[in-house]
Amino acid sequence: MFRIGNILELIRPDDRTGKAHTVYKQEVFGQIRKLIPFRLTGLTTDYVVVGSDSGRITILEFKPEKERFEILHQETYGKTGCRRIVPGEFVAADPKGRAIMVGALEKQKFVYILNRENNEVTISSPLEAHKPHNIVFDMCGLDVGYSNPVFACLEIDYGESESPFAAVVTGKPQKNLVLYELDLGLNHVVRNYVEAVDISAHMLLPVPAEPDGPGGVIVVCENYVVYKKVDHDDRECPLPRRNDMDQERKLFCISYTLHKQKGLFFFILQSDLGDLYKISLNFTDEQVHSIQCQYFDTIMPCSAI
Repeated sequence: MFRIGNILELIRPDDRTGKAHTVYKQEVFGQIRKLIPFRLTGLTTDYVVVGSDSGRITILEFKPEKERFEILHQETYGKTGCRRIVPGEFVAADPKGRAIMVGALEKQKFVYILNRENNEVTISSPLEAHKPHNIVFDMCGLDVGYSNPVFACLEIDYGESESPFAAVVTGKPQKNLVLYELDLGLNHVVRNYVEAVDISAHMLLPVPAEPDGPGGVIVVCENYVVYKKVDHDDRECPLPRRNDMDQERKLFCISYTLHKQKGLFFFILQSDLGDLYKISLNFTDEQVHSIQCQYFDTIMPCSAI
């Protein structure tokens, strides 16, 4: 599935011809800012969450018999338009499909609990996870099995201009990896973990948890990647560079995808030059020993893989 400005298009590859053809295409009369799939535990249907400039969170289901998308839920949480404090720029889903976090560039985040009733998706009222003076750079849902859902964010707290120690005054911001935990029992969101990361960090890669992987998250920085997990030592790995590259030039990654099957997973990461890297972890149970990063191929730079 692709997002092209204001057009929603479903594309299916043909195994016989090796080509892709369009199954469905529709104009949404708005700007699609983020688009992610999710699946509830026990169901065989994938659903799509759309973050747009409508000020609403929209859940879609594709109906093969009707050959079109149908709106299951459309909950309003803010004003229309691409505003910095209105959520929609970032959307993350729990891998088990139990919750969704939708966030803005600054301050506001909402968490919605998903459930099923008579094989239909239900959505809760929004739970607030706001933090003032806070800029978000990326967001993802971590694989924690069936424990409370956890969402990871890259954030900078620029502080208040009246404080002499605030980043907006000193000009020395600190970027942090922040974990938000959704307590399903108490029905609220807790900001329970903050760790400093390099100021160049700009992308998060959620790592599969047991039985497929060790869990945690890979933080992508300029020129290197680092694996992070609570109560676990960091593991770093540099990104391969071209021989003719200027040593002063830094590598910036723009998109990634996860390939996962039983007993195997790896990431394909793309730099702003179009180079693709295969990233894999050497691990035993929940202990990661090292990260491997290999050059894979070079294609045109992509907005999404």
